[in-house]
Amino acid sequence: MADTTFGPKGWTPARLGNLEGKTYLITGANAGAGFQAARTLLKKNARVVMLNRSAEKSRAAIAELKTEFGATADVSFIRMDLAVLDSVRDAAAEVLKTVPRIDALINNAAIAQVPTRKLTADGFESQLGTNHYGHFLLNGLLFDRIAESRGRIVVVASLGYNMGLKTIKFDDMNWNKDYGPNTAYSQSKLAQMMFAYELQDRLAAAGRSDVEVYVCHPGSSATSLISTSGSRTMRFVWWLMTKTPMVQTAEQGSYPEVMCATEEALTEQRALYGPTGTREFVGPVGKGTLNAHAYDKAVMSRLWDASEKAVGFQWTL
Repeated sequence: MADTTFGPKGWTPARLGNLEGKTYLITGANAGAGFQAARTLLKKNARVVMLNRSAEKSRAAIAELKTEFGATADVSFIRMDLAVLDSVRDAAAEVLKTVPRIDALINNAAIAQVPTRKLTADGFESQLGTNHYGHFLLNGLLFDRIAESRGRIVVVASLGYNMGLKTIKFDDMNWNKDYGPNTAYSQSKLAQMMFAYELQDRLAAAGRSDVEVYVCHPGSSATSLISTSGSRTMRFVWWLMTKTPMVQTAEQGSYPEVMCATEEALTEQRALYGPTGTREFVGPVGKGTLNAHAYDKAVMSRLWDASEKAVGFQWTL
């Protein structure tokens, strides 16, 4: 059933009011949907802090945004490599020192379809380590600041959670056996969703309403994700797809994360927001289909405990 909350055209940035005084943190914001989300928020006078791995690309992105919005546009970056837990800790410390409020932390960065199995500096399979563990630690370290601001956590997931094993391979999370670029990616995105839904449960159990947690996906949008980390074949298939109506622009792909970061009318947190058109790849943005394996309680709780242990950080809620 189509979601008509925001009318036939779905949610668009036309709904945004003036965001002056609000601060948004975005991981992986120097290209693709993260960059487009930053543009949209800056256009409405928000402060945007990018958490990016590449200083060079960040400087170029900021220069481009200041050319568009003027020298006073409040956009900056803090260097952070999600694949290195010490880098995440350093970045979080810098945020806590320099960013007094966080209206939303948008967990946008990801790597995808890494052709051959790689391990992060901390010894995790690269997609799980970057997409899930790095964000899990970052959100934990910044949680109190988000709560003080009555802010939001936005997890940018992927329809890939419906592929692969549809659960967490606890006996071999690093894929020492049977590594596949897509199955490992699917597991990393499922893990991110499970983190969000388990956090919702834990906040509810603690009787807390000072942080809202939303999950969205960009649909099928023309970002650099697969073209930067996928294999040559995947890159070619993707390039062909971008020439069809099954792929929308990176700007359209950013709408769900901006909506989840800002929209007052969103009330349902146990949901998956994104395009609602053909196969939920494209089309008007609203509430999509959420399959139950994404919030399997036994798996979510076990993953939470495993994640705390893996990153050496215990959440207190």
